[in-house]
Amino acid sequence: MEEILRTATAVLGTSVADPVDLGGSARSTAARCVTGDGGTVIVKAYKNEPEALRCFTAEAAGLALGAGSGPQLLAVDTEFPLLVMEDLGEAPSLADALLGDSADTAREALLAWARAYGRLAAETVGRQDEFAALRARYDRGDQKWGDDPWIRDALDGLPAVLGSLGVTAPDGLLAEVSPILGLRQFPVYSPGDICPDNNLFFPDRVRLLDFEGAEYHSVFIDAVYTRMPFSSCWCVFRLPQGIQESIEAEYRAEVAKGHPDLLDDHVWREGMRLGMIAWTLDATTALTPRVLDEDRLLHRTRRPVPSMRQLLRYRWETLLSEVPDLPATSELLRRLLAATQRWEAPTMPLYPAFAG
Repeated sequence: MEEILRTATAVLGTSVADPVDLGGSARSTAARCVTGDGGTVIVKAYKNEPEALRCFTAEAAGLALGAGSGPQLLAVDTEFPLLVMEDLGEAPSLADALLGDSADTAREALLAWARAYGRLAAETVGRQDEFAALRARYDRGDQKWGDDPWIRDALDGLPAVLGSLGVTAPDGLLAEVSPILGLRQFPVYSPGDICPDNNLFFPDRVRLLDFEGAEYHSVFIDAVYTRMPFSSCWCVFRLPQGIQESIEAEYRAEVAKGHPDLLDDHVWREGMRLGMIAWTLDATTALTPRVLDEDRLLHRTRRPVPSMRQLLRYRWETLLSEVPDLPATSELLRRLLAATQRWEAPTMPLYPAFAG
């Protein structure tokens, strides 16, 4: 920590001391520190290994491009590597609202969340060259940008997962789902992880957190978070249908200011379906091997939280309702649900805030 403080002091140009550990991750160390003028900043140092360096570059470039949406980027040391950011202070997140006891608070928070991410996406349409320049500025020279194989990995990993469950892939499945490999239309800038705990709600605005996965990708990669909901997150329960439709409409209205063609219902419907297929296959290949013998909770410490088996069945049920005209995909989902009936996973309940 002493080396981190010395580096932060040098790059910020004022003393940085008295760190309070904020937890960080396997890739980074984060601390709230006191500066020479008595204020506080957040110092985040990254490990010198490929994934951590990728996250450092993405976060530095992402905070710079999305200035004002998240904490202000105050200083960067590319060699260490280390960021010094504005300390936004303490405030509740969307996750806090959804896991709370007020339906009105949760509904308003959901709408504000959808507006915030939709607005950021619209405001940064067409700025890929600027983002690329920022990324190059903070790049250590050992990154392969634009090479994000998670959708291909999910598709390639599916046969082994199906085999582990004793499920055979229906004829014609690949032809129906392979269009997800071309999911690049309507590129938008995204912080990367837009889950309910990566934001802070203040009286006048929402501030966004965690830009480690910042990139440009298809709008539908993010948009389906409003419908599934929260495609890659631990904080997943059911939303009341009317509320789900409202937040999807809110996000769509905002992002369409940057991509007007998204107001076309056919374009939106087809893109959302591809996004849901991609994220559902990702969950299937990532989580199923972990729960073949016994169930696990989605998060080690946060409560309440669904189990992985519970989430998988919920994802399959949700996608099944979206693809009635894709016979092979529908049949695969029915086979997965039949093969895992023995799990006896509870039906996914509503978020606590809407449970009455």
